[in-house]
Amino acid sequence: MEPIHSKIFKNRFVEHFPGDQSGSTKPRQTPGVLYSATRPTPVASPKLIAWSNELAATLGIAAPEEQDVAILGGNLTTESMQSYAACYAGHQFGNWAGQLGDGRAITLGEWETPAGESWELQLKGAGPTAYSRRADGRAVLRSSVREYLMSEAMHHLGVPTTRALSLVSTGDKVVRDMFYNGNPQYEPGAIVARMAPSFIRFGSFEMLAARQELEQLKTLTDWTIDKYYPHLTGENRMLDWMAEIVSRTVTMIVEWMRVGFVHGVMNTDNMSILGLTIDYGPYGFVDNYDPEFTPNTTDLPGRRYAFGKQASVAYWNLGRLANAIAPLITDTEKLVAIIEGYEDIFWSKYSLMMAQKLGLDELLPEDHVLLQELEKMLVSIQPDMTIFYQLLITLPPTLESPEDIETFFKPALYNELTPAERRGLQQFISLYLARLATNTIDEAQRTAQMKAVNPRFILRNYLLHLAITDLEKGDDAMFKKLEQALKDPYGHGADEFFKTRPFWASDQPGCSMLSCSS
Repeated sequence: MEPIHSKIFKNRFVEHFPGDQSGSTKPRQTPGVLYSATRPTPVASPKLIAWSNELAATLGIAAPEEQDVAILGGNLTTESMQSYAACYAGHQFGNWAGQLGDGRAITLGEWETPAGESWELQLKGAGPTAYSRRADGRAVLRSSVREYLMSEAMHHLGVPTTRALSLVSTGDKVVRDMFYNGNPQYEPGAIVARMAPSFIRFGSFEMLAARQELEQLKTLTDWTIDKYYPHLTGENRMLDWMAEIVSRTVTMIVEWMRVGFVHGVMNTDNMSILGLTIDYGPYGFVDNYDPEFTPNTTDLPGRRYAFGKQASVAYWNLGRLANAIAPLITDTEKLVAIIEGYEDIFWSKYSLMMAQKLGLDELLPEDHVLLQELEKMLVSIQPDMTIFYQLLITLPPTLESPEDIETFFKPALYNELTPAERRGLQQFISLYLARLATNTIDEAQRTAQMKAVNPRFILRNYLLHLAITDLEKGDDAMFKKLEQALKDPYGHGADEFFKTRPFWASDQPGCSMLSCSS
């Protein structure tokens, strides 16, 4: 394995598409190009805080040396790197926002892994680009810690995601108004090196369609299919491509719902063309089960991106992508049919996922009643989602009385139940135990199945808040604990964190709600 500074980077995106080669970081519109050549802006004192050994092994990269830390901190680029910021557009909170682009992300290039896969290396927080608008292109430590840890946490949970290779402190201070309330403060700066096969988004295609740059739109579409969907061939491959994007996006959303993840900013410029979770900002996991939960203060009061609305938003976003590529497709009725098939695909995958979470051998038609009762009960009593499903794994078959059932689930409860809530919980448990009695898999198989899909550890926002607060004081003990715990989310190694969100964290800034600057 070689260190990063010895790698020979490839630059296929830059070589294939037109770009603005001026190197200027002056904010501007860049019609006719898909990127602007941009160099990272050096920082005062780059220092490595974290390094993902697991990802490095996958990528075939040796442990970082001094030169590599300089690269990861934006102070050095090598001869083979043709760094750039991508240009794209998008719909934000349902409204067309026009040109957006990488405002604080700079791609250094790509290389092939030992397995023959191509991955792009991107620095987030490495300085201004042509798309920074009024911003400085920097990132603060808290947002960088959140992206680094959550990228890797989602990977170990089994959720499709971009990855994070390193976290570097810059030695510089960055001014941020955390809640956009007129209280800016100086915060320590940091840079995350994030990686993915591609960072192309739905908004990359929307931009070209909106500008009527249809030749470039076709070139980007053909290039994306050739490079990332090479198994799709034939005259209908563009429709087949759209169908696969729908399927991948559904899989991603269902996986989010499985573990209780809420992205918080499902704008079309934050939707990966590969069906990966991308751009970790004001995200959060569901603590108490609430379909209306959104971790993003900017998403209030409409809660467009709330936990229970993510599937419908993904459908809407896919519609925007279909509109963008429609000029390239002769038979648009087939394109419409593919998008309209989203609902059936979603419910098929979602139902299978729920059957696995409940330890069922298969999902029978009559099981939909069980799922409806489960949802109604969860919304009513709002237990801790993660702990509730963990307790369900070890549910004794002898539980009958509402009082005994409440006592069993007490570790997952944030409030004492009302008589009506006790009856609702009892009704679901009765239905569930009756269904388990007809299961064709034995108890050991059921337990193993449930343990494999129901996480025991999730990276809750209050834990991240504690780690960030300590790191800002120079103490990395909590950060290291979380970095280790996220690698085994289905095991018992992090049981010190197996408890409900503490009361103090309900209204603590950075624990329950965050802004887009988070």
